[in-house]
Amino acid sequence: MLLIPAIDLKNGQCVRLRQGRMDDNTVFSDKPVETAARWVEAGGRRLHLVDLNGAFAGKPVNGEAIRAIVGAYPELPIQVGGGIRDEVTIEAYLKAGVSYCIIGTQAVREPAFVARACKAFPGHVIVGLDAVEGKVAINGWAEVTDQEVTSLARRFQDDGVSAIVYTDIGRDGMLSGPNVEATAALANAITIPVIASGGITDISDIESLCKADTRNIIGAITGRAIYEGTLDFSAGQRLADELGR
Repeated sequence: MLLIPAIDLKNGQCVRLRQGRMDDNTVFSDKPVETAARWVEAGGRRLHLVDLNGAFAGKPVNGEAIRAIVGAYPELPIQVGGGIRDEVTIEAYLKAGVSYCIIGTQAVREPAFVARACKAFPGHVIVGLDAVEGKVAINGWAEVTDQEVTSLARRFQDDGVSAIVYTDIGRDGMLSGPNVEATAALANAITIPVIASGGITDISDIESLCKADTRNIIGAITGRAIYEGTLDFSAGQRLADELGR
């Protein structure tokens, strides 16, 4: 399992939100490239970038910071989410060197868009499904729909999606532990690889995810825990590698 550091961008700064609330954020750095360097030097093999302003605006807002990070690490796989609502945006990010574009809100609003994007950009599309008690949320988590995560995820199985990023919003940024049971249930219900997100607190959570009753969780995104020091990123990745073997 790959441990993936998250860099959430708001107004050009690196922040972490609690349960997706834009008014409840902690600024960790105003130097995104230096933040990326910190996790690359700690052994990060992929980065997860989120344009928080873009998620609400419906279009890229922190593109300059994202392009700077990608330019600094052109060989590193980088996945980007937030405000990706059309093929033009995906193409621009891929041309800039981004490896994967995460479609969230638009995947819920227009599932057929995912199929078109996968056909146009094979191997570069991830779907982000963010949930509150099993119901999918959109628009920067401001709106909760009546759609179930698992049933929606199944709609993308034949589209060529590289992975599903599954976030339990209630756990995100709260250091309360990931929802291992729900994540494993989703992973077992679909054939698309799943990346867990939300709630990772310490190294015991890495162990729990690695030992979950599924072989389909390929990664785990971590944010607040590595910034506040409750999880040593390097130690977490080493443990994941050991348990994976």
